Amino acid sequence: MSIYREYDIRGIFEKELNEESVTKIGYALSKHIDGDYVAVGYDARSHSPVLFEYLVAGLNAGGKKVLGMGLVPTPVNYFTNYQEWDGVTPSASVMITGSHNPPEYNGLKITVDKGPFFSDAIYALGDEVEAMAMPTTVTRDVTEIDALGRYKAFMLKEFAHLKGMKERIVYDCGNGVAGVSIVDIFEGLGLDATGIYVDPDGTFPNHHPDPSEEHNLIDVKKLLEEKGDIAFAYDGDADRIAVLTHKNNIKGDQMALLYSMKMENPTVIGEVKCSQVMYDELERRGATAVMYKTGHSNLKVKMKELNAELACEVSGHIFFKHRYFGYDDAIYATFRMLELIQDGIDLDAELAKLPQVFSTEEIKVHTTESEKFPLMDAIKKALETPPSDFPAIKKIIDVDGVRVIFDKGWGLVRASNTTPVLVTRFESTDLQEAKRYENALNKIINSAKEQLA
Repeated sequence: MSIYREYDIRGIFEKELNEESVTKIGYALSKHIDGDYVAVGYDARSHSPVLFEYLVAGLNAGGKKVLGMGLVPTPVNYFTNYQEWDGVTPSASVMITGSHNPPEYNGLKITVDKGPFFSDAIYALGDEVEAMAMPTTVTRDVTEIDALGRYKAFMLKEFAHLKGMKERIVYDCGNGVAGVSIVDIFEGLGLDATGIYVDPDGTFPNHHPDPSEEHNLIDVKKLLEEKGDIAFAYDGDADRIAVLTHKNNIKGDQMALLYSMKMENPTVIGEVKCSQVMYDELERRGATAVMYKTGHSNLKVKMKELNAELACEVSGHIFFKHRYFGYDDAIYATFRMLELIQDGIDLDAELAKLPQVFSTEEIKVHTTESEKFPLMDAIKKALETPPSDFPAIKKIIDVDGVRVIFDKGWGLVRASNTTPVLVTRFESTDLQEAKRYENALNKIINSAKEQLA
């Protein structure tokens, strides 16, 4: 049951994701889909095509026909839900991807009726799979579609006005699946773009495809210094982006501030890890800023509920409803950033205008899957009556974990929904205060861990 996560299904190939489990998942999932067609694509991992066949067998056994798109980025998978294929619009899609996990991992990201299939729905699906027998195999029913070709054509048309840009672009696909789309789009637009590690290779021979980790950006930073004006990097399935200039590694919440400059009074949703500067600056501009739970599925649902134009995660998930479909797409986000540059916006100058704060990266506190949520309960209880030397608390936001608001900043503690860790982050207008908040909350965390030991 550990493979059924808050946002998706994820596990180790053969050990947890094997012919039996994945075929059963396909069969059980088919019962939650009203229409006849399910679009399925996969990432660059060597075992992804194998899992594709297992999943097809289960979906076919459940009475569903499969539209096979082959090797594609996750955003292309989402894109198929908004397209008609020879008179057919899929009722659901499944992306077979391990995202930025190690090579032995893989997983399933599921969309039903254009919305994420997640949380309680995934946990209930796991219960159904555990209780069922292996379905009877039926004749394979797969129709191949050129989802990638249509996606690239869409991007070339949408961003045709970028032709003639003189800026030198460098980018790193990390041997993930971004390269199968973005190379041709750059070339089709006639842009001066130099890429590294663009060939998909699920063993990730050059570095791990997680651009939120600084050490994975070493090579693209070097390339930027040598021959670039702007740099981009992508995670394994191309739904997360890193944007780098010669002065800044632009985080997701900073990207949201930049993107929203070209939107009129937008509603922008951020996660609990986003800087307070983002929320304050958006409100100052006349936008509506909403803080919500971390997780791509959560943000998509909230975007639809509020009809928001934009959403972001610090890690580089950027969701556009403004001129797009409302899901996270690192390829699309690339060209929206290039639009800003073409329009004369100096990214570094805009960031320099923002109030200076001292923020930590995400700091992970290791625990276990069984203990992380009880640990959070203990932390929340301890904060009700904190020690006498604890910094004065102005407010506690508990939309996702606890974001403790202090006089000059905030501290966050939340349980990761995908890994056995607590995630912490701290921010203040004063460096010493940021360290003080970090030390104070760490004492609370350590005390809670001792109570559970």
